[in-house]
Amino acid sequence: MSAVVDLQPLTGRIERAGGVIDLAAYEAADGYQAARRALTGMTPEELRELVKAANLRGRGGAGFPTGVKWGFVPPADAGNPGHTYLVCNADEMEPGTFKDRYLLENDPHLLIEGMLIGAYAIGADCAYVFMRGEYHEPYRQLQQAIDAAAARGYLGERIFGTEFNLRLSIHRSGGRYICGEETALLNALEGKRAQPRTKPPFPPASGAWGRPTIVNNVETLCNVPAIVRYGANWYQSLGRGDDAGTKIYGVSGRVNRPGLWELPIGTTIREIIDEHAGGMQAGYRLRGILPGGASTDFLTDAHLDLPMDYGSIQAAGSRLGTGTMILMDDSVCPVAMACNLQHFFAQESCGFCTPCRDGLPWLEALLADIDAGRGEAGDLQLLEQNAAFIGAPGNTFCLHATGAIEPLASALKYFRADFEAHIEQGGCPYDTPSAGTSAGSSAATEGS
Repeated sequence: MSAVVDLQPLTGRIERAGGVIDLAAYEAADGYQAARRALTGMTPEELRELVKAANLRGRGGAGFPTGVKWGFVPPADAGNPGHTYLVCNADEMEPGTFKDRYLLENDPHLLIEGMLIGAYAIGADCAYVFMRGEYHEPYRQLQQAIDAAAARGYLGERIFGTEFNLRLSIHRSGGRYICGEETALLNALEGKRAQPRTKPPFPPASGAWGRPTIVNNVETLCNVPAIVRYGANWYQSLGRGDDAGTKIYGVSGRVNRPGLWELPIGTTIREIIDEHAGGMQAGYRLRGILPGGASTDFLTDAHLDLPMDYGSIQAAGSRLGTGTMILMDDSVCPVAMACNLQHFFAQESCGFCTPCRDGLPWLEALLADIDAGRGEAGDLQLLEQNAAFIGAPGNTFCLHATGAIEPLASALKYFRADFEAHIEQGGCPYDTPSAGTSAGSSAATEGS
């Protein structure tokens, strides 16, 4: 089934020709005017304060305030000359997430303009888009847009007649999930093995090649031109709660219209699933929700009325993450799904620390035994004990293991009866003819 895409209002204003944004069409819709206003009429400090006042939070998963992050870059020091870098994380390795790919393919100039403004705000003269190596079409579209922007004078030297210069390049990643951790990304950018670095120092002080560096997500940077153009109050008014702006939400799973929608941040899970994704397909009942990609805790159909914002999802015991939901229906075995997720996280460990390198494969093997009917009494306690140790922040070098444990720990919390049934029955109950869709079809609802 093809995905539905409805991005309004930040990216939907730009006229599209054949699905690709042409520079002339982007300019006709006042493209690059926000960058012109920023570079010719604002100081970097004023720009940082504007983004801070707008309460733009990082859209890559962590949700850290963007303006605050930009303010961590130390002032230029004449005694320590060198580059300052802005890096856009376009690796998008989180399972279930495909929002940045759409922006790269269809709004490349919006990203370039956002990076131009962001680079000016932090005093960066070099910028990189760190892109997933498998993103062949996004690479082609973005490189074409970079070339066109440079030819028009939006990149290069003395942009808009000012003293500001910016070189923007694409770095094609070898592809590892760990590059979602910004210091691992910077190591990969430098041509090193993608392993996290010891912190401090933090990247704003010492990042790429030891120089001040800011790493922002694609969607985060695509919000910046509208903030400059319409102001902080306008941007804040778009949100439905404490958070500001819009959010690109995604839904994958057995819904009638899987896809992406740009909606006010704080839109409820129920509205996203029922009104925009068209509800659950006939014959299927919703059981579990990974609200922000594979590395977030499960929620259930009891959480449908939660606003999809940072605070509400965290208070419910999960994370907003990327805002792209993976739905588990009643035909899916929670044990098999947990095992599949652990397989992914185990193979994506960078291998630096023992609990992550050896612990995640051990959990995967134990889950595989339970799923195959070889589980024994006490296995669930073993899972819980080891998951609690491996997933505890501070027991591993970075938070990869913590994210890997979140779906497992929450599956044990909400779907424990399924795990127990595997052990008691010596196999997966979903493999029997009476399980899955036939058992759940009578209770199926359209999105609830």
